[in-house]
Amino acid sequence: MEEHQDLSKNVGKNTPKNTPDTDLDHLREQLIHRVYLELEEKVLKSATQFSGFIPNRITSIYNEMAIKLPETQREKLLNDVSKHFESFGPITHLIDDPSISEIMVNGPRQIFIERNGELIETNLQFENEAHVIAVINYILKPLGRFVDYDHPTVDARLADGSRVNIVIQPVAHKGPIISIRKFLKDKLTIEQIIALGTLTESMAEFLHACVASRLNIIVSGNTSSGKTTLLNILSRFIPNNERIITIEDSAELNLPQNHVVSLEMKPANLQGEGLVTIRDLVRNSLRMRPDRIIVGECRGSEALDMLQAMNTGHEGSLTTVHSNSPRDTISRIETMALMSGLELPVRAIRHQIASAVHLIVHAMRLSDGTRKITSICEVVGMEGEVVTLMDLFRFTQTGVDANGKILGDIQPTGLRPQFTRNLEAYGYKLPPKIFIPVKG
Repeated sequence: MEEHQDLSKNVGKNTPKNTPDTDLDHLREQLIHRVYLELEEKVLKSATQFSGFIPNRITSIYNEMAIKLPETQREKLLNDVSKHFESFGPITHLIDDPSISEIMVNGPRQIFIERNGELIETNLQFENEAHVIAVINYILKPLGRFVDYDHPTVDARLADGSRVNIVIQPVAHKGPIISIRKFLKDKLTIEQIIALGTLTESMAEFLHACVASRLNIIVSGNTSSGKTTLLNILSRFIPNNERIITIEDSAELNLPQNHVVSLEMKPANLQGEGLVTIRDLVRNSLRMRPDRIIVGECRGSEALDMLQAMNTGHEGSLTTVHSNSPRDTISRIETMALMSGLELPVRAIRHQIASAVHLIVHAMRLSDGTRKITSICEVVGMEGEVVTLMDLFRFTQTGVDANGKILGDIQPTGLRPQFTRNLEAYGYKLPPKIFIPVKG
């Protein structure tokens, strides 16, 4: 702040006319600093208030500086300053860098990126909290979204498909937070994730057969484990002659099939009206003659509707669930189904899960930043009060090398799935070697 305060002293009403300060670049920087200082002093509660405040103050501060420029130069200066507040600021080139998958702004002084699975702290900074709020306003204004003191968080999708999450005061008490998960225009293919070591060719062949044979599959995993990427890849195995309905918070799936209907939830407006939830969309999709229903992520009561859809003739449905293990995935689905408000006994929900879900594909982001499918489990059925699982493929860690890279391999367990006949009915007679562990 001291640097800004010293600078502001030099651009007050008594600034001499026709001095080197009239250099347009220097004046531009002075104007920008003054606006940021005033924004910070006002401590505006809503990012949306900035849109009306900034243009007026740019002109007022210019007049206060008592510098007279020719009209053409004056217009150019004011336009340049206005454009500065209509940008992503210091993260602009990060947005444009295709090698960066995620951008994390933790207040004005700390900006992280994720590149190739590794978190890297940059040396970039915003001017102050007001600068971060100005960028938030620039992001949200064209989307018709808002944040303020009473609604301090928002999820949104940028025009290019990237997902953005924003948190401001009073929740983010150390400064505004921006998290941008960039939309990859060139989606990863199954061949690419095999090359990256995420899974093996045998696993890929098995999963292809499972999707094409209309098995119900849940992709589970921890934060940033690649669940959506994997869901996108698996969805591409769906035959081209089927009607697919995708349901997401923010549209990320990009399927090549001809008949794809993409639905996206709608947040409430300023009056708290007009909310359309994932559950609403799942229920509505059942009336749209779907061959497949793909839910980007089950997070709440829609899990029960998804299970019922899987159990009532909508085989081949796919979704993702945030969890730490396949067993935890079952518990998470139980909990989400109980959020539906229906007074169902846990045993009844477990029976729904056991009869609806065929396969759980669990992905993990490991401590070295790599992403792997660590388990493919068949949901076998019920044993007493417990949903039984059977590992078909499993990743085993054997150590860590000198560079911190995790060592290990993914192997079949030697067990064949009980739904083998289902696969064969669709013409997929998989060779026995897919399920035989490789020795040595």
